[in-house]
Amino acid sequence: MEEGLLGESLIIDEAKPLCRNGSSSATDMSERSSKSSTTAVVVLSTLVAVCGSFCYGSASGYSSPAESGIMEDLGLSVAAYSVFGSIMTVGGMIGAIFSGRIADIFGRKGAMWLSVIFCTIGWLAIAFTKDSLWLDLGRLSIGFGVAITSYVVPVYIAEIAPKELRGVFTSINQLMATCGFSLFFLIGNVISWRALALIGVIPCLLQLTGLFFIPESPRWLVKIGREKEFENALQRIRGKNSDCSEEATDIRDHLETSQQHSEAGILDLFQRKYANSLIIGVGLMLLQQFGGGTALAYYASSIFVEAGVSSSVGSASVAIIQIPAVVLGVLLMDKAGRRPLLLISAVGACFFYILIGLAFCLKAAHLLKELTPILVLIGFMGASVSNSIGLTGIPWVIMSEIFPINVKASAGSLVTLVHWSCSWIVTYTFNFMMEWSSPGTFFIFAGVHAATVLFIAKMVPETKGKTLEEIQAALTQQQ
Repeated sequence: MEEGLLGESLIIDEAKPLCRNGSSSATDMSERSSKSSTTAVVVLSTLVAVCGSFCYGSASGYSSPAESGIMEDLGLSVAAYSVFGSIMTVGGMIGAIFSGRIADIFGRKGAMWLSVIFCTIGWLAIAFTKDSLWLDLGRLSIGFGVAITSYVVPVYIAEIAPKELRGVFTSINQLMATCGFSLFFLIGNVISWRALALIGVIPCLLQLTGLFFIPESPRWLVKIGREKEFENALQRIRGKNSDCSEEATDIRDHLETSQQHSEAGILDLFQRKYANSLIIGVGLMLLQQFGGGTALAYYASSIFVEAGVSSSVGSASVAIIQIPAVVLGVLLMDKAGRRPLLLISAVGACFFYILIGLAFCLKAAHLLKELTPILVLIGFMGASVSNSIGLTGIPWVIMSEIFPINVKASAGSLVTLVHWSCSWIVTYTFNFMMEWSSPGTFFIFAGVHAATVLFIAKMVPETKGKTLEEIQAALTQQQ
């Protein structure tokens, strides 16, 4: 059963029985199950994993503050720099195709090893480049690495975290990504682009070191038949004095049920029994990206300039306000639940996108032009906060929860590929949309968020407080 204390030792006492199922009374067992099994191992493992998330956020926030320095030092044209800015999403699409299979074959830790190696190589290539070729190759390498990160980190955390706090732990993934993004937005204006790239190596080195000290996912270990390591890892994660026999039995039973079906490929996902999970996972990623959140992050400076807002003031304001917004979302994740936060996030973003659209309408009509900068800044900050509370991170949390282990690799690859493909579409077309109509662009984003509200209300289940096995069984039984 799940139990433990934060200060417990990271090392399991081999002399003690593993995942024991002693003669505890039903009352004792019930009391144990009600306690949080937040051990030091769970905390350490989460912190090591989310170093990759910090790298992801840093990479997303790098291109905007580095733009002028790179173009000046390397003599790049606007078109050449646009290739550099967008090529990370190309690397992301390539990485997404293989992310699930890599995590399935090499394990969750193995996937993180591979991811951090590609990210480290990418940052170093950018920091020491002499021409645009190595600049682009470095950015491509980072894109490949963070695509693996974006899949494996929430999956790993969801598989080790106690069910009553799984949402909080998994959403730390988004908190660290936001911290990386905000940090690079803030310091990128005061240090050189090469120094900024070298700072990007720091979380990679921390993760490389930390991976030596954390356990593999017990669910992956039992899936590949490494029973002894499974018991060791589960006991270590839940605490050496914890009775984890019931959890071990649940994991084995669910695995046995899921493995009655062969390991699923991409085409096998389109069976009726996986329909709900697939619609939820893919639908949330589609709506998240087509809602324009990534475009706001990539093109914040140009949006502020068009609205007459100082780009440095606007970017700094957004960078600062996003962190407390994500912290709020993390704290509410396992109290309010996933669905309420998603609904609040989508409604809020819809409102603030309408506000930005109206501000650009006023500017186009030459009415109250002095209000345009104020309204755009308020709308931009409000939309950023709304997205940060829910839509930016929670789809990844839900993705890590809803797919059975026999299809998790294929489903995860598909969902991650959808995320990066839609990200590329939005970031590539955004400037053309703004040239067509600035108000129309944000009204379209508002419409997507209105559709998101309906989708969440109709399709997305609440997963708070349930084990992964309970969530997946419920979705399968709905067929």
